[in-house]
Amino acid sequence: MSMSTRALREILQRAGNDTCVDCGAADPDWGSTSLGVFICLACSGIHRNIPDISKVKSLSLSHWEDHEVQFMAENGNERMKNKYEASVPVYYYKPSHKDCQVLKEQWIRAKYERKEFTESANKFTYEEAIRDGTLMKRGRDNGLFLSRRFVLSEREGTLKYFTKHDAKEPKAVIKVDSINATFQPDKIGHPNGLQITYLKDYSTRNIFLYHDSGKEIVDWFNSIRAVQLHYMKVAFPGATDAELVPKLTRNFLKEGYMEKTGPRQTEGFKKRWFTLDQRRLMYYKDPLDAFAKGEVFLGSKEHYSASAGLPAGTYCNGAWQHGITIVTPDRCFLFTCETEAEQLDWLKLFNDVMNAQMSPQEYTMEALFKHRH
Repeated sequence: MSMSTRALREILQRAGNDTCVDCGAADPDWGSTSLGVFICLACSGIHRNIPDISKVKSLSLSHWEDHEVQFMAENGNERMKNKYEASVPVYYYKPSHKDCQVLKEQWIRAKYERKEFTESANKFTYEEAIRDGTLMKRGRDNGLFLSRRFVLSEREGTLKYFTKHDAKEPKAVIKVDSINATFQPDKIGHPNGLQITYLKDYSTRNIFLYHDSGKEIVDWFNSIRAVQLHYMKVAFPGATDAELVPKLTRNFLKEGYMEKTGPRQTEGFKKRWFTLDQRRLMYYKDPLDAFAKGEVFLGSKEHYSASAGLPAGTYCNGAWQHGITIVTPDRCFLFTCETEAEQLDWLKLFNDVMNAQMSPQEYTMEALFKHRH
C-alpha cells in the first residue's frame, strides 16, 4: 500500500467521510480532487460529466499526488457540505443512493455547478408564485405522450393542465395537498419519467409525465414540494418542518404483480399490478393505467391482519401458489405471489404498515374508504 493510499484511508476514517457526500451510500471509493469530497461509484460518474468543476479519482486504483491528498485532508465531506449545502430549502428533495439517476444528477449539479445552496440570499426557482410550462403527458386511452401545458399556482394551491396551449379551461385542476409525485423511469420508459398520483372524488388517479431536460422535471418536482409545504404549514400550524417534510411527496413502498380473486372468492385469480403507497394498496390491470381498479386500506393491527397462505378450500386456479390473506373489518382479500421471496417481502411491508401508529388524517381516510366502498 503506497503512502498516499494509506493517508487517504486515514482521512476516510474522519466523521462524514465514510458515506458518499451526495447520496449517502456507505464506503465511498472515489474522491473529487477539485472539490475535496468522497463519493461513491455511481455519483463519480455524474461528477465525471461536469469535468470543469469536478476531477475524480479512484481511492484504490488511481495515483494520488501529495498535494491532492493534502487537499482532501484539509476539506472532506463535512466541511464541503457546510459550504455547498449551506441553505438547502427544507422542501428540497435530497436523493439517497436508492433514488434514480436524474434526481442524483440534478442534486449534484445544483450544488456544485449552479451553486444554488451556497448563499442564503439565493432566490430559488422552486418558490416562484407560478410555474408555467410544458411537459410530455401520457394519453389515458392511447398511451401516446403529447405536449401539455401545466400551471402550478402557489396562491391557489393547484396544479392544472391544459390540452391546448391557448385553452381557457384546464382539463384537470389538481389540489396540491392531494398529490404524490414519484420518479418512475423504468415504468414510464424515460429516464426523466415522473408519476403524479392524486385523489379525485376519493379515488386514485395517475398521470405519467416526462421532460427531456432533467433539470426541468426535477425543478417541477421540487416546486410541487415547495407549494405543498406552504399549504401544510397553514393546515398544521403547530407542526415542525421535520414532521411535515415526510408528508410531502414519497416513494412507493413497493410495486409489482400479484394475482387476486374477487370478493366471493370463487372467481378465478387474475394478474394485477399492485402499488403500496403508505396505507393504500392499489391494484391496476396495467402498470400505466390512469385509474386503480380497486384499493385496500391497511389500518392498524387491532382490526387488520396479513398472513401467509389462503383459507382452506379456496378455489385456486391461478398459476401462482404463494398466497397472502389480508383481513379488514369489511372483507378478506386473497392474493398469490409468483415466488416465496415476493410473498415474504409483501407480507413484511403489510405488517410494518399495520404495526405503525395511525395519524388523525389516516383515521379520516379510513372513514372515507368505508363510506366509499
